[in-house]
Amino acid sequence: MAHKTGIPVRVYLGTLLATLCLHPITVGGAALKLEVALDNGATTLNHSMAMVQRMEALLAQGNGSDVALRVQTVNTDEVKVIQAHTLVLTLQSDVFEELLLSRNTSTVVLREPADCAAVFDKFIRYLYCGDISVRLDQAIPLHKLASKYHVWSLQQGLNQYMTGHLSSDSPTGHVVSWYQYAMQIGDMNLRDSCLQYLSWNLSSVLQSGEWGSISDDLLLSLLQRSDLILQSELELFEALESWIGQNQPASMTVENALKQVRYGMIPPQHLFRLQKQSPLMLKYYESIRDLLFLAFQFHSASPVQLAKYFDVNCSIFTPRNYLSLSWGSPWVINNPTRDDRSFSFQTQLGPSGSDASKRVTWNALFSPRWLPLTVRSTFTNEMQATRTDSGRPRIIVTPATSSPDFAGVSFQKTVIVMARQGGKMVVRHVYNFHQSTEEAGDFLVDADLQRRASEYLIDSSLYLHVVVKPLYHSLIVARK
Repeated sequence: MAHKTGIPVRVYLGTLLATLCLHPITVGGAALKLEVALDNGATTLNHSMAMVQRMEALLAQGNGSDVALRVQTVNTDEVKVIQAHTLVLTLQSDVFEELLLSRNTSTVVLREPADCAAVFDKFIRYLYCGDISVRLDQAIPLHKLASKYHVWSLQQGLNQYMTGHLSSDSPTGHVVSWYQYAMQIGDMNLRDSCLQYLSWNLSSVLQSGEWGSISDDLLLSLLQRSDLILQSELELFEALESWIGQNQPASMTVENALKQVRYGMIPPQHLFRLQKQSPLMLKYYESIRDLLFLAFQFHSASPVQLAKYFDVNCSIFTPRNYLSLSWGSPWVINNPTRDDRSFSFQTQLGPSGSDASKRVTWNALFSPRWLPLTVRSTFTNEMQATRTDSGRPRIIVTPATSSPDFAGVSFQKTVIVMARQGGKMVVRHVYNFHQSTEEAGDFLVDADLQRRASEYLIDSSLYLHVVVKPLYHSLIVARK
């Protein structure tokens, strides 16, 4: 059954039965394992599900209960009482073991915040049955309880759940709150997973209700990144203006955020419009005046001339991963295991105004079983045909022609692989080419394209987007 805040899952993490069956019991100094090797031809009779059902019934009915857990919700009069069993609780949690051994009555009082109290019965049921149904909005309070009571298997399972459900749909979003929770508890793996998801899917995040809930620190962290995937820098500025209008942060935060916008990546006609029509830019114009002036110089002069006097390797002149057609092209490959494919596309030579009208034609080649360039050139056609059967997916992106205009420019190629997760299109992986190469060495190295249900495929097709990022170089250092 679908829940309004996410897709329910069953997180099977190890049960009371696993605890009883896998740990040796010491009797008279000898360790006796409950697992017994079976003779050839013997059959294992597995009634574990029936056992789980009995444990669930034991909890629900309270038969043989020797302890009452009185769960009080902090700052309210709400109380929830759960009839439980000391043996089960102490087997699963050393925190419960200490609480129960030191108690003077049959009742243990526990005080929990409202979100944790709401799912406490779910948490206790996990201790009895070893499985739990989780919704997106329940992940954090369940993780808090698992951490507080040292139920490490549940904590680990919830970490995996959150990492695997970043793309799931929810009315108000959940990735930002998970990121903030990861920062609070110091879980760097979860933090990095959330940050990567937000960076790689920023265009969809900007259009969601979750964008307004981003904290000041998270906003500044995102704005500093060059791997953001979005339509254009103008889209980012307009989203920033919306965020500032909604959150009304301190002036210092606004100024720091505005200074992270890469104005050199915004065409001059849009910069002129923003100067006259954007209330945000009008209000904070003095704070970013020098950056705007530098951007207009960048668009009005030849990059070769500009590079004589300015450091063109700084962030204001560095593109992010823009999805607009000026910077690359989508590429859908049907039945990608069948044979080699190729296609051509054009990008603008560079973001500078003097280069925006110049076009570079690119040839892209995809092969499901391709040898590296260094190996391919040493084999005859006959030997290649034999060797490519054991090859792996490869992609090569090369310019169709060369031009004197390429002087002072290198091209970083990025291949974005899309996937369908949680019912929507998300970025599955990003592959970056080194500037001096034509091939991504680790492209789809772990992908199984043979399976129709592969997480890298959408309806048996490979959805790619190739981005070309022109990077200018300082050719001559001006004398001081």
